[in-house]
Amino acid sequence: MKHHQYNPNFKFVKDPIDFNKYTDRSLLQYCLGATMYMPGTKDFAQAIIDKKYPGLTSMVMCFEDACKEEDVPAAEVNSIHVLETLEEKVNSGELAYEDIPLIFFRVRSVEQFKHFASMLEKKHVKYITGFNFPKFNALCARDYMEHLVELNKTFGEIIYGMPIIEDARVAFKETRVQELMAIKNIMDDYKDLILNVRVGGTDFSSCFGVRRGINYTIYDIMTVRDCLMDILNVFTRNNDYTVSGPVWEYFRVNKRMKFENLPKVDIQDTLLKRTPVVNDAVDGLMRELILDQANGFMGKTCIHPTHLNFINGMLAVTKDEYDDAYQILHTSGGVIKGSKGMNEIKPHTNWATKIMMRAEAYGVIESEKSYVELFGV
Repeated sequence: MKHHQYNPNFKFVKDPIDFNKYTDRSLLQYCLGATMYMPGTKDFAQAIIDKKYPGLTSMVMCFEDACKEEDVPAAEVNSIHVLETLEEKVNSGELAYEDIPLIFFRVRSVEQFKHFASMLEKKHVKYITGFNFPKFNALCARDYMEHLVELNKTFGEIIYGMPIIEDARVAFKETRVQELMAIKNIMDDYKDLILNVRVGGTDFSSCFGVRRGINYTIYDIMTVRDCLMDILNVFTRNNDYTVSGPVWEYFRVNKRMKFENLPKVDIQDTLLKRTPVVNDAVDGLMRELILDQANGFMGKTCIHPTHLNFINGMLAVTKDEYDDAYQILHTSGGVIKGSKGMNEIKPHTNWATKIMMRAEAYGVIESEKSYVELFGV
């Protein structure tokens, strides 16, 4: 896999790398970007074979929220069919392994995780990067992780876990900090198997009976914002884990979502001033992405293919950011003039490390005015 294949003619200052499930975890955790969810009942194999969505680099087949409970058995059978179809096409030479996105399965419960895992064979696991664990809390966390360890041993393959922190024990203030610390203490015992931490913005919103509108970001919903900030506080200290941003719920597809007639703009300044760029759904997504990155989220859950280019595109690093990060990581200490300000070497080291990882995964572009060109086809 490689990011931005939807725009193969774009000229990067530094090209993004190729990656797959065997890429070192320290880098792979930054490569997820836009992770697109779909029901486990959907036969998605042909879309992968046909490269229908060239911006798709990671995907989740869901047995939980996107799937009715009575449809779970059919979703499990369909998921095995998808894996076997991919294997058949790779073995026949019709599909390159490198063209298959990172595939995850969002299970419904510990019991359903064990049941689906019992259906897997060694040949399937090469195409599975990991599992998403919903309502991940101190009561179920160790059960999920212990079975994941067992699967890794059984198949002799790396299979990652992605906990989803989203339940009321974290939403409500009186239990939140104790619960988050308990979750982290368990996760730390299995850190090498945890690729990414995900958050449930919609589930948190449900706890308070709210839903953000198309002209708001999740950061405008104060009760949910507080949950998210505490999760970041606990899990992103010293870059311990990457935490992916919550789903953006809106999409509006124009017949021609291209940018030939738009001027090159400073995307951050334009969006934060609420000057229209594409449409309110896409602009809202990009505005939230800017705030996601400013607060320390890495990547975003995605529910529609039109979001892929924008989420992954905005993760590309500008040359100024890259130059500053390189300077910080190659200077022993002190304060030194950077591209647009002063770089304090030790305080900015964690930031610089993340920027360099993003540069590897998503490439380096000339300036913020290059984002609009990168989004287009």
